[in-house]
Amino acid sequence: MLISEELLLSYGAKIEKHKSGEIIFHENDKPRYYYQIISGRVKLNHYNEEGKELILAILHSGLSVCELLLFIDEKYPVNAIVLEECKVIRLAKPKFIKLLDDNTNVSRDINKFLSERLYYKYIMLENNSSLHASVRLKGVMDYHKSFFPDQRQFSFEIPLTRQQLASLTGLRVETVIRTIKSLEKKNEVKIVQGKIFY
Repeated sequence: MLISEELLLSYGAKIEKHKSGEIIFHENDKPRYYYQIISGRVKLNHYNEEGKELILAILHSGLSVCELLLFIDEKYPVNAIVLEECKVIRLAKPKFIKLLDDNTNVSRDINKFLSERLYYKYIMLENNSSLHASVRLKGVMDYHKSFFPDQRQFSFEIPLTRQQLASLTGLRVETVIRTIKSLEKKNEVKIVQGKIFY
């Protein structure tokens, strides 16, 4: 957990349950809360002018949702949509700011987390400009694996479908399927019952 549940609750946070498909917030909403996932997964997406979905991230338990927007006066550039039933802890923005002011160690942890996320976003942007599908896919897999302590080969199950990988990388699903098979032949990923381990 980025911030302990007990600390968030002590500042007045509430726990919410969401069903798959529910929207936590919409693109262009004004950020008013700090959100942290207790269980389940949430995707951040956007639709381009042709109506094609672009997935920017898939977040899992322990991670916060668009927390960086609480530090600036901008609207959400994405939607936060529940992928599978989840529990989220929600704290109003003024109370979140007070929590950070009162707990400098938590503030440092948030800064470190934001820096790491920004670093990997830069890497992903760089990878997504590559003409090579394998570079794009490995960039996404590296990003998601970076949140987990166990970095051994094949220790991490990629929590994304082939369609979601395509949406994250701007590739066609067929290209993703072909490239994953090629990475398996090179012993860079392992496929077990349709799941990708990296």
